[in-house]
Amino acid sequence: MEWLTHSQTGFQQAARYLLGMRLTIVALQLISIAVAETMVTLAHRAEAVILPLAYGVLATLAWLWFTRRPPRSTQAVSLVLIVDLLMIGAWLYLTGGYTNPLVSLLLLPIAVAIVLVPLGQSIAVTVAGVAVYTSLVIWHTPVTHEHHSASLAQLHLVGMWVTFATTAAILLLVVGALARRLRQQQAQLAQIRETRLRDEQIIALGLSAAAVAHRLGTPLNTMTLLVEEMKSAVPGNDPMADDLTLMETQLGLCSGHLQQLSTAAVQAKTAQLEILPARDWVARLRESATLLWPGAAIEWRQPVPDCRVAVDATLDQAVLNVLANAVTASPSWAAVAAREGDDDRMELVVEDHGDGLESTPEGTLGDQVVSSENGLGVGLFLSNATIQRLGGTMKARGSAEGTTIIIDLPVAAETNNAMGGQA
Repeated sequence: MEWLTHSQTGFQQAARYLLGMRLTIVALQLISIAVAETMVTLAHRAEAVILPLAYGVLATLAWLWFTRRPPRSTQAVSLVLIVDLLMIGAWLYLTGGYTNPLVSLLLLPIAVAIVLVPLGQSIAVTVAGVAVYTSLVIWHTPVTHEHHSASLAQLHLVGMWVTFATTAAILLLVVGALARRLRQQQAQLAQIRETRLRDEQIIALGLSAAAVAHRLGTPLNTMTLLVEEMKSAVPGNDPMADDLTLMETQLGLCSGHLQQLSTAAVQAKTAQLEILPARDWVARLRESATLLWPGAAIEWRQPVPDCRVAVDATLDQAVLNVLANAVTASPSWAAVAAREGDDDRMELVVEDHGDGLESTPEGTLGDQVVSSENGLGVGLFLSNATIQRLGGTMKARGSAEGTTIIIDLPVAAETNNAMGGQA
């Protein structure tokens, strides 16, 4: 399989528009010859007909080349556009030179060059077009050997109108389409750059978290040993024994969280996904939330859609981060609901009665790290990045009653079930 560069893909997509422009020019040349023959006798009628047909054949070959084996550099494209100028100029030479009203067709390859190739090469194509026009002025050939001044004047006026209308239409359809496609590609590149910058921030945060977790390991082990020694030295009926037991339990929880962080990092590195029924996944989230916030008033609404989702440990943590923000902003009430979305999607809705999003500008939720006293910072940024990595989106809606965050996730295909069981 041959991999194409970004510029090759652009040339491949532009081939269809270039073919349309060239065939339109060929059709216009043949039609103008047919119309002119009804009023005057052309001096080079046979050559003027054969040359557009040859131009049509070359245009088709160029389209096949651009489509199947697109050029790797813009120099080849510039040379092809210069060949277009030469072919059009040769036909104009046989049909009156610069007095032919269709001489404006020389502007079309120049306009395409301005869109497709860099500035230096587009200048070269422009100079070539001016040179062709100048040659037509210097080496002028008459349209006919006979004298038909009135008919030629009428043909010239009609030809000027036809040329203007056709050139305007081709510029709109061909050059306009190429310009729109280039703008779309620039927007895609901008999105890729933003994603790359966000990923670099995530990597930096991940490295910092891994370094902190590594540093916390030794102090936690030391504290665990000290607590064990203190428990052995304190009688069992001493009130301090209960405090030491509680401290030992909390230290065990810290060690467990560090172990979960390491496990999540391994799963993220190996890109392991697990295909689960939505009911099982929501139940797992509920169990984790109950362990983290045993006293929180979280309402888990039923029913849960009968579908399957691709999840991993990072997605669980992303949802728990969103839920943590909701519990922090609204300790008295928070709700989690799962529902079916459109086009094989599932939505997980987290609601609260807090005001955590009042100071967050619309459209920036999770797009960057923000500072907030309500917990809407690094956690939300990482959650949004994780959800997007798995093909989902995260939206927020704030009102006087509270905040609603909607996590939209794709439904896993049934063909992936076997893979999910092995992950």
